[in-house]
Amino acid sequence: MTPGGAGVAQRHDQPTGGPAGLIGTGYEFGGPPGARSAVVDGPYGGDDAAHGPDDASCGRDGDGRRPLMTHGSADDGTGLGGDISTVLAARTAEEVLAGYLHQQSADFLRSLRLHRESGSDAEGAGEAAWQLRRAARRISATLHTFRPLTEEAWADQLRSELGWLSGALAREQACSARRERLMAALQRLTGRGERPDRSDRQGRPDRGKRGDRTATGSATGPAAASSTSAADPDDGALAAGAARAGALLDRQLTLARTRAHSAALQALGSSRFHAVADSVAVLASEAPLARTTAERSAGEALPPLAEQAHRRLAEAVAALPLSRAGYPYNAAALSADQRQDAPWHQVRMLVRLSRYAREVLAPEYADTRLAEAGRALEWHRDAAEAAAAAAAAARTPRIAPATAYALGVLHADQRHEVEAARFAFGRVWLPRTPERKG
Repeated sequence: MTPGGAGVAQRHDQPTGGPAGLIGTGYEFGGPPGARSAVVDGPYGGDDAAHGPDDASCGRDGDGRRPLMTHGSADDGTGLGGDISTVLAARTAEEVLAGYLHQQSADFLRSLRLHRESGSDAEGAGEAAWQLRRAARRISATLHTFRPLTEEAWADQLRSELGWLSGALAREQACSARRERLMAALQRLTGRGERPDRSDRQGRPDRGKRGDRTATGSATGPAAASSTSAADPDDGALAAGAARAGALLDRQLTLARTRAHSAALQALGSSRFHAVADSVAVLASEAPLARTTAERSAGEALPPLAEQAHRRLAEAVAALPLSRAGYPYNAAALSADQRQDAPWHQVRMLVRLSRYAREVLAPEYADTRLAEAGRALEWHRDAAEAAAAAAAAARTPRIAPATAYALGVLHADQRHEVEAARFAFGRVWLPRTPERKG
């Protein structure tokens, strides 16, 4: 029987310190990749930049999670240790799957209550919305990966509605995070105080710092200013247009954020959302599982479906140009063609599906490799969308040439970030070969 009767309604900059010599700013991933392991949201359904990647500390020391493989546990071919497979064999598929869905549904309802109670607290409402999306993504991903074990019609409709909700809630935070990212990038690109002067770059002391009056006067007089502008003409052109470019981006992204906020409030007050909430409330007590799920062992029914999700991920990664992305400054990502970004975005979704599938089977065991890969691809997504926003602003009619130039430099900077993220993903995903000793 379908639970609930009618069921659903029918309807930053990133921290610096990446790979040495790469772009200058980048992504810093953790230690060596973990053991080998085994979409479901709206256009901005991923982990927003304001909070960082979902479960960003997954698999790291001190977060209460254990590594994927433990000493004395043998890999049985499913990518899970033998001790985990033993635990799964002692439980039914219904117990494991329903238990996970109940937990995520309870988190969804708790976050919904916190969002309603936040009132005028914008920060509290944003945090509650993020937690709401987090639970929605996990419910949706679980219903997708383990679909053969569910009542498929009901699960498919709920999954579709959760994707709509996640996208509606994510747009506001995505616009805010994109604005912060682009403003910080503009400041970094035009920040004269952060750049060493010409004499420092060449390893010579600044003559103006000596006690020579002539040197001091020449360093601060009009001649020095004209010399500096002549030495770096591009910097002068960039500085001239950066202020207007920043104002244009701020105006466009603030307007987009305001519209997204209104759309989110309208979505949360709609009958469609109330139908979704009712369905999740039913899911918190009664999971829509097939009858045979209660009769099958968890060790027999669940790992093959998780492994299938991993195979889809491996096939998608195999189609990426990782051999070229493995070289810094390969310039493959500098083109703003969305067709070349789409396969990377698809891999990001599949990484999340695979990671959530493993979370269902063994929530206390983390796959460091998938967590690191997900962070690199979140960085890739954020940079690609920021570059698209800069390009869209540059197409604004009747803007000054200096403004268009600044937006072009900003666009190129973000595409370099895309290239750096691809390089970082390849470093995480591909096996590392030991360096040869000379």
